[in-house]
Amino acid sequence: MFNIINIGIAFLMLMFCNQKNNQKTMLEPQVKQTDTTIVDFWNGNRSEIRKDYECEVLNAILTATVLEFGLFKIEESVTEYPGLEESDVFSKRQHHLFVTVAGNQKFNPGDFIMIAQPIARNLLGYRIPIIKTTDMNKFHSTVSLSQLQQLKNGVPVSWSDATIFRHNRYNVAEEGDFDDVFERLADGKFDYTCFGANEVRSVFKSRASKYKTLTQDENTMFFYPFPLVFYVNPQMPDLAKRIEFGLSKITESGVLDTIFNSYYANIVEELGLQNRNVILLENPLIPQEFSHLKPNLTDF
Repeated sequence: MFNIINIGIAFLMLMFCNQKNNQKTMLEPQVKQTDTTIVDFWNGNRSEIRKDYECEVLNAILTATVLEFGLFKIEESVTEYPGLEESDVFSKRQHHLFVTVAGNQKFNPGDFIMIAQPIARNLLGYRIPIIKTTDMNKFHSTVSLSQLQQLKNGVPVSWSDATIFRHNRYNVAEEGDFDDVFERLADGKFDYTCFGANEVRSVFKSRASKYKTLTQDENTMFFYPFPLVFYVNPQMPDLAKRIEFGLSKITESGVLDTIFNSYYANIVEELGLQNRNVILLENPLIPQEFSHLKPNLTDF
């Protein structure tokens, strides 16, 4: 009996160590190790906070579906694919899935399987300007819509934001990439650039703050439907089924809310969203199922 008890304790300790030391591999005793599925998750071309959040959501989804679909191991790639190269994520790079905005203009119908369940409550669609400190008066609440439209919005090449702002008759400078957008802003190449409420603080701290002439605007916020969803390789319908099923499970169980709140529980107060002048824009790229999305700070 003593040996049986010790063996049982040793087994539990081994399971605990596996979970601690192999963070992205979930091992359940009910499923054989040989059933492990490799999930190639592309997580590049985004801010650090988005990388962390989106990987954590994926891990929760796959964990919630181990009994139904088997063990998994996430192989995360953070390779940067500039400009239109992102469209090769599936066709040439052979990644299995990634998170992007619904209606990503770099992809044609049939190039992906979209899981039509937002993973971050459209928080990316609340767009906060980063501006030059000397230009704060240009974004005051008394500034007219026509005046805002004349200001130049700096957008990295091929980002959907450029299409959205142009559609709404805003002046857009579409050039460069994520790595140099703040240098160009500081050099006066344009008047502002926008990032979602889910990442603007992180982006400013890690990239923009080294330019002492830049700041986060505190008065204005653009809004358009811009939900983050999973795109799955069209050659992997079984993985798409697993993601859809798992996302529904963690939504119903409250796990997705727990993850969201661990990142964004105080986002409304921290960014003063309730006090901003909200400018509504149409998103001509948005799939029909998301066109109803409107500003609603009670979501957070």
